[in-house]
Formats: sequence, structure tokens, C-alpha cells
Amino acid sequence: MSFVLRRSRAQSWWFFLLLLGVGCAGVGIGAPASKVLHYGNAVEPQDIDPQAVTGVYEARIIRALIEGLVCSGPNLEVVPGVAKSWDISADGLVYTFHLRPDSRWTTGAVVTAEDFVRSFQRVLSPSFGAPYADRLYYVAGAEAYHRGRLRDFSQTGFKALGPQTLQLTLHQPAPFLLRLMTRVEWMPVPISAIAAIGPVDRPGNRWTRPEHFVGNGAFVLKSWRPGQKIMVTRSPSYWDRDRIKLDEIHFYPVDNPEVEERMFRTGQLHITSTLPLSKIATYRRDASPALRIDPWGGLNFYVFNVTRAPFNDVRVRRAFALAIDRESLVKNVTLAGDEPAYRTVPSGLDGYRGTHGFTASVDEARRLLADAGYPGGKGLAPVQLLYNTSENHRAVAEAIQQMWRKHLGVTVALTNQEWKVYLDTVKTTRDFQIARSGWLMSEPHLHLDRWATGNANNDAQWSHPEFDRLLEASLAAPTQDLRYERYQRMEELMIEDMPILPLYFVSLPRLIHPKVVGYRTNVDDAYPWKDTDLLP
Repeated sequence: MSFVLRRSRAQSWWFFLLLLGVGCAGVGIGAPASKVLHYGNAVEPQDIDPQAVTGVYEARIIRALIEGLVCSGPNLEVVPGVAKSWDISADGLVYTFHLRPDSRWTTGAVVTAEDFVRSFQRVLSPSFGAPYADRLYYVAGAEAYHRGRLRDFSQTGFKALGPQTLQLTLHQPAPFLLRLMTRVEWMPVPISAIAAIGPVDRPGNRWTRPEHFVGNGAFVLKSWRPGQKIMVTRSPSYWDRDRIKLDEIHFYPVDNPEVEERMFRTGQLHITSTLPLSKIATYRRDASPALRIDPWGGLNFYVFNVTRAPFNDVRVRRAFALAIDRESLVKNVTLAGDEPAYRTVPSGLDGYRGTHGFTASVDEARRLLADAGYPGGKGLAPVQLLYNTSENHRAVAEAIQQMWRKHLGVTVALTNQEWKVYLDTVKTTRDFQIARSGWLMSEPHLHLDRWATGNANNDAQWSHPEFDRLLEASLAAPTQDLRYERYQRMEELMIEDMPILPLYFVSLPRLIHPKVVGYRTNVDDAYPWKDTDLLP
């Protein structure tokens, strides 16, 4: 399939506004009546059910509306959320959380330990199909319940010891558990409100529509106009409401960075989700105070579908990986200070540093491709490369397409799909050969465990028994040093077998209006909205 650039509904809508000349007065950046933050969020959300989504774009909105037991602080430290405090047993297996009696749902009901237990049961219900159910597997019985081997949820390690006391018992220590629990799949959902709309344990329940939504976060869902924007407003019932500085946040699904940048310049946005690669040099040259380039704890990569030819052959996968000039890519295309990636886990996450990497080599790539039966690319049918709609992703894909043509003699067709369609293709139908992907995590274990056999997020459908064994052994390691040694060997196995093609460790270029204070990007992109403010 040839590459066709399609304008999404969101792009068309914003293009229409720009033609009309809607500017600062049109959406209210200059309006003095209230503090309304206008935020570019790149895509139309898949959903805002914290147990049903996979993307960082959805998580940004969800974190404004729902609060978990613990949260990420400004510096990525774990801070109290619904849980005002917690105790951990000496053996690291039992976590006891003490909940705030003044944490309330927007219905006025108190958030209880039982709300969390029932929420965790929903995540783990096999019929629900939560994409990140495995994130709860560290709790005793969680995996067995999710896989249908255990029918009685009361036999798992999730217990409500009282209205405000929740206990989790693990089957083995997980030293990163609290950081993991800041992620959205650990958040509570209003089970009673969901049940009033439809089945609790089935996907597609419309409880997240504004007329049904119930949350417990710093903001309340005010409206959701698909293709236009989502509006959230300050919650009057939130326990820490006096700390909230903004009156509203408006999230705009603009999937074209060029359009988003123009919206910023015309006063329609305070913060962009990213910045067109072609504009970074200009903003740098002008020393613009709006330009912000922050480090991000993520990897941009291409994932191979190892079940489909020709990428069921490791020689072909490695040839495609070794033929890319990553230095040229980050210098001439991405332009944002990204780091070429020759490993699968970013260095420095919680003190981890990988010791194994690969070296790009066009000569070796050609030898491998010839050894696989495709000398100079001869005999190799055109390959399909899929990416989610974005001008920046397109620029990277076109550069790599040219490298593969020049270095390997192969033809690669580019296909773009809007976010929801892309997710369905990559994660449900698996109808792709190579697909763009990214992974944003602050913990090295979570960069690796998605590639375990059978993991719902193992988009490559790769399987390696030794990798699986080391993953299990890593959590049983008595010291962090030994755990990290096992991670290093796991990275080595991935580099040898190349189920994914690492491209670069990412930074995040964006524009932030000087009036915005108290906001910045952290490694998980999980900055607390209640700390963000707007100057007059």
C-alpha cells in the first residue's frame, strides 16, 4: 500500500478555524475571567477509562480526573494520593495502605478500600481484556485469576481490611511496586456507576461519557466533543482542592504538529504536545522562551511482526536494524537532542546502565540479507512500514525508507493510520510487518517485561525461553546489582534476536507559553496537574 497523507477530523476542524482567523480572543488565552489552560494533546483519545487505555495521551487526561493510591510528584518521586500513608513488611511482600477519609467520588461518596479491590478485580477479569492487566501480576493470585485458573477473587492478595485500610500481598518482592502504582491501570474506577450503565467486566461501557462520568481527581469531566476537545473543570469535592490553581483544562486532539505550532503562535494553545521537527532550529536560533526540550524516559523503535515473512528470519531483522544510520537520523531529522539507541533500555533509569549494545554496519547488514536469500534486496517483496499519523513520524519513516533502499536495495511502502485504527492494527488484528512504536517507562524492568512470551503488549509476538526465565529470576534477585545483571543479559538476548529495532532514546520538544508556571515534563510524563498555574 502506498503512503497517503490523510487529514483527520481533528486536523480538518482546526484547519477550518485557522482559515477563519480564530486567534487569541477566540478561545480565551487572553480572557481574564478564569484560568483556563489550553493543551495540545496530539490525538483523539482511545478512551478515558484508566483500565482500558494504553497511550500517554489518554493518561494525561485521566490523571486530571482520577487519582490512585499514590501519584508521581514533580520530580517523579512517589507521593501520597488517596493513600495518606503506607507500611511495607520487612520481607517486602505485604503493603498496607491507609486511605484518606476525605477522598471522595464526584457523587459525594467516600473512596474506600473496597472500591480499589473491586477495581482491581475488574482489571483482572478475563472477559474485560485490560491491556495492562499483567501490571498487577505481582500481587498473589492476580495472574491465576486473570488466566482463569482461580475463580474466587477473595483468594487473591487484594484485601480490604476496613473502609480505609487496603492490603496487598505479593507472591515475590517487587522493589519498584510503588512507582508502578502511579500508572493509570492501578487507579480506582466507580464500579457502581459503571454497573448502572452496562456490564462492569465487558469492554465498551460508556461510563466515561460526560453525562455518566464519575471520578475522584482534582478535575471533573465537563464535556467531550470528539475531534474538537475535552474540557475538565476544577473539582469542588477533591480532598486537596485548595491546592488546585487552574479553573479548567482544555485538551485538543491535534495530530498535525504544524497545525499545533500555528495554534500556539495564534494564541490558541498554551502547551503543545510536540514541535514540528522543521521548526526546532528556528526556535533555537531565536532563543525563544517558549521552547522546551526535556529528557524523556522512553525509546522510539520499530517492532517486527516475527510471525510474518520475511521478519520471521532473524537475519532479515538484524539486516534492517544494522542498516540504519542513527547518528544521521537524530542530527538531521529528529533535531531534538535525541540519543541514538543501540540498546533497548535507556541508561540511567533508577541507576540502571546497559552493558550490551550493537554496532550499525551496512556491510554486515548486506551480508545478513544475502545470507537470508535476498542479495542486494533481490527477491524480497515490498515491505510495509506502519506508523500512527504524525508529521514527525512521517519524517523519520521517510528517512529510514531511503536508508533501506540505498543500503539494502529493498522497497518499503509507508502507511499511516489514525491513532485508534493504528492501535487496533498493531494490538488486535496484528496485521502489520513493521510498525512504529514507543515505550515510556521510568523503571528498567518495565522496558523489558512487555517482551515476555504471551504478554498482551508483546506486539512482536516474540518468544524466548531464556528471556522469560531471566525475567522471573530478576525479581527473585537478592540485590539490585544481581537484578540489573539479569536485565543486562535480557537486553543482550533481545539484541541477538532483534524482535524490535531500536531507533533513538527520546527527548520531548514542545512549546510552553511563558504564562504557564509550575509545569514541566518528567520521565513518565506524569506531572501533577494541580501544581500547574497560569500567570495573569
